[in-house]
Amino acid sequence: MTRMRAVDAVALILEKEGATEAFGLPGAAINPLYSALRAHGGIRHTLARHVEGASHMADGYTRAAAGNIGVCLGTSGPAGTDMITGLYAAQADSQPILCITGQAPVAVLDKEDFQAVDIASIAAPLTKMAKTVLEAAQVPGTFQKAFQLMRSARPGPVLIDLPVDVQQTEIEFDIDTYEPLPVVGPAATRAQADRVLDMIAEAERPIIVAGGGIVNADATDQLVELAELLDIPVTPTLMAWGAIPDDHPLMAGMVGIQTHTRYGNASFLESDLVLGIGNRWANRHTGDLETYRRGRRFIHIDIEPTQIGRVFAPDYSVVSDAGAAIAALLEAARARKDRLPDFSTWARACAARKGTMHRKTNFTERPIKPQRVYQEMNAVFGRDVTYVTTIGLSQIAGAQMLHAYHPRSWINAGQAGPLGWTGPAALGVVRARPDTTVVALSGDYDFQFMVEELAVGAQHRLPYVHVVVNNSYLGLIRQAQRPFEMDYEVSLAFDNINATGESAGYGVDHVAVAKGLGCQAVRVEDPEEIRGALENAVRQAEEHRVPVVVEIILERVTNISMGAALDAVNEFEPLAESSEDAPTSLTPLVVSE
Repeated sequence: MTRMRAVDAVALILEKEGATEAFGLPGAAINPLYSALRAHGGIRHTLARHVEGASHMADGYTRAAAGNIGVCLGTSGPAGTDMITGLYAAQADSQPILCITGQAPVAVLDKEDFQAVDIASIAAPLTKMAKTVLEAAQVPGTFQKAFQLMRSARPGPVLIDLPVDVQQTEIEFDIDTYEPLPVVGPAATRAQADRVLDMIAEAERPIIVAGGGIVNADATDQLVELAELLDIPVTPTLMAWGAIPDDHPLMAGMVGIQTHTRYGNASFLESDLVLGIGNRWANRHTGDLETYRRGRRFIHIDIEPTQIGRVFAPDYSVVSDAGAAIAALLEAARARKDRLPDFSTWARACAARKGTMHRKTNFTERPIKPQRVYQEMNAVFGRDVTYVTTIGLSQIAGAQMLHAYHPRSWINAGQAGPLGWTGPAALGVVRARPDTTVVALSGDYDFQFMVEELAVGAQHRLPYVHVVVNNSYLGLIRQAQRPFEMDYEVSLAFDNINATGESAGYGVDHVAVAKGLGCQAVRVEDPEEIRGALENAVRQAEEHRVPVVVEIILERVTNISMGAALDAVNEFEPLAESSEDAPTSLTPLVVSE
């Protein structure tokens, strides 16, 4: 075997495990690993401006393509604590990222040494494994186990903490005989698949709730095949949006109290059996559980046993990887093909409902109403775009009005929703898919949180379009304050002494900030200019190979449709009365006589 430093073994293992994309910042306690990466030469590193940003870049990289595992690197102490939010976002949405931190020497770990913190204990609740490696000989095995854990069962992040002296200790290691550990996970049996099909056969109006576990399992094509074989409508959760194309006849529309379509909620409320695959019954999907559950039976299939019954007890459950479960269901369904129920009338009714209940988007007011922004985004970006976003009224309205046609074309920090995630995650997506049109969507507050990461895109030539809908408000929080009859500490507006024009009273000059960070930027104040600005932004990003910010000045106060239950969503704006009111809807509005 070859004798080498532990960190040189780490570089070789990263390459063999296929984790060759790293994001981070060097520092004294992690410099030995950086020296190994430099000597190795096969791990591409992107220098972030903030360590939290590096963790979100790794997360975005992971989400962008099946099999990806993004790596984030930081030194000891605050670098690790800065990445905790990134670990939380990845853990909440079952994303495997590998966080590697430097640490003080082993001998001083309990002596309050400079920037020495027990990061493994801090990160443990948010990871599948968090370990400070105290013996250099354990480094290869720890990384081998980490990759197995990240990929097995419910995927998730891992943190490995390496004391600086452990990094530099020489060990015996042979990369030629190193092999990744097998990925393990539960799989549905034929008997379980038959039981599911028996329950479906007893229903009249079944519907499939497709969760993010299907995307994680890279089983979206099989999902569509199963839906077509059974002729059952599908409603994806936010984490699976795009798993079935929005314009597929069996795509019933998203369901929820925030991110949803009106016809999607209506179809779900007509159903009498729900087959959930790889989903977790999130509260913003279900809303009031009494309304959600009333009149229908539930089957829940999930890879994580503790998810079964966590929100409510299903009528039947299967612990299985989503891909394995769909494969078992396909095999069982093919075996009884001539005996499958005919759900075509129900499926056609759901498809027809997509031509009804549209929200109006074609507003011409100035300041701009946000609905118009998403209408123009649909028109400009079309089918082959990848959207990246996190939280806020911008995300909610976008999920109500934009369209997704491919798996991983809507990349969203769904459960954690950390402000500031969008920009760095988009950079990670661009690293993973450089030939894809990537469009980030932020409100002004999300954009401001980690705006410094735009410089990363400028330095490393990572082009994407960042749409910033600016109402100079914490819009979602202001809307949530309405029951309290207050509008308190949620305005971001001030008279910017360095700005001119209509937006001067909106506070931060995002265009000036973006240009100062080496990017291109434009401001739009007229709804008729949105489309041209977006088209030009795509051209500018391609020409200059940098992020391009399109800031759109909105009306200050807008309330986006939401409510407490699927049948009690509040509509604050006029609904579409003709096709011209919603020209980019998937199905033209059917107007009742």
